[in-house]
Amino acid sequence: MSGHGTPIPMTSRPCGPLTGEANVPGDKSISHRSLILGAMAVGETRITGLLEGEDVLDTAKAMRAFGAEVINHGSGEWSVHGVGVGGFAEPDHVIDCGNSGTGVRLIMGAMATSPVTVTFTGDASLNGRPMGRVTDPLALFGTQTVGRQGGRLPMTLVGAVDPLPVRYVVPVPSAQVKSAVLLAGLNAPGQTVVIEKEATRDHTERMLKGFGAELTVEDTDEGRVITLTGQPELKPQDIIVPRDPSSAAFPVCAAIITPGSDVLVPNIGLNPTRAGLFTTLQEMGADLVFENMREEGGEPVADLRAKFSPNLKGIVVPPARAASMIDEYPVLSIVASFARGVTDMQGVKELRVKESDRIDAMAKGLRAAGVSVDEGEDWWKVTGLGHGNVPGGVTVASVLDHRIAMAFMVMGMATQKPMTVDDGSPIATSFPIFETLMGRLGAQLVRNNT
Repeated sequence: MSGHGTPIPMTSRPCGPLTGEANVPGDKSISHRSLILGAMAVGETRITGLLEGEDVLDTAKAMRAFGAEVINHGSGEWSVHGVGVGGFAEPDHVIDCGNSGTGVRLIMGAMATSPVTVTFTGDASLNGRPMGRVTDPLALFGTQTVGRQGGRLPMTLVGAVDPLPVRYVVPVPSAQVKSAVLLAGLNAPGQTVVIEKEATRDHTERMLKGFGAELTVEDTDEGRVITLTGQPELKPQDIIVPRDPSSAAFPVCAAIITPGSDVLVPNIGLNPTRAGLFTTLQEMGADLVFENMREEGGEPVADLRAKFSPNLKGIVVPPARAASMIDEYPVLSIVASFARGVTDMQGVKELRVKESDRIDAMAKGLRAAGVSVDEGEDWWKVTGLGHGNVPGGVTVASVLDHRIAMAFMVMGMATQKPMTVDDGSPIATSFPIFETLMGRLGAQLVRNNT
């Protein structure tokens, strides 16, 4: 699949039990950060299990453009020969980040305190997303930006020649913004401080410590205070990327709603800032258990076993959990459609500024498929119909959003009639083996133009 080319309509048909082992790709968040921090270290970082989706491959290309040597050895084995903190060279071409908001925002942070000028662009979806939430704090370091109206890509950043350390309170929960500021702080003198009122995924903090940065995290009355001492020499690492919990969400949720299913999803990262979906599913009555709990590379890992769960019930998902599962709400809303009662998702306004307005996109698709949805700026409610009662039988818009496309493909496995998305090509940005993997489990996914 290609998220940048001709649309690929896809249909998911009701299927029999999903069974077997689902070996999902490596964690996307950790893959991006491995490449970027590897490029900012001195020496060779080796990465095993890198996600080779388009988003991460675009980040690899960007690190090459900044002067790092990035080598693909095959089978998810990569190496990065870094240029050191502050060692980025000025690229001789525009940096295309494709569909990846994570990629572009983290790369902007990493280069913001180096004396280079860089122009960023992306696909139609990414170029429609406002970048002010990251360029505003980067301006505090001395970085200058010029973009399209509304702070949108294409955008040129001029890195700070004499960067200043920053103290920044993140206004809305965003791991991307926090990480961009911390990466920029690496090449600023003194201490850069980031304060989160609500904790978000902490892969950047864990990985910075692993690379040898001096970083402390303290919970205070003001919030979660992260203090980074600038201008370290980062030490290269050997990184094993755990498998992505956001990708695992799709076979897990598919098994839960599809009668007779029993699916094992091994080696899934269960960082507590990422595992909110699995807690929520268990609260809804899902037959989901963690097996072989362990730790790898500083991250908690387990094997997930998901089975068909006929007695799901709607619940209230608290706003405090939103940051730990923000990417999983689309597929959670699919599960909610097959539950009894109302699933109330609160504190989720961040969904409106993802690859698409995910609340709007999911609400339109669910309503078309016969499911009742109520929504507000910061919440939405799905009234479930129970197993066997969701009609389906419609074509919905993926709006260039990989998670919207995969969510409706999961839905079609258990609806009365097939579900179609107008374009499944964006799936390649995060889960390039989605079709093959789900097909091996027993799903019936077809491309309509072949």
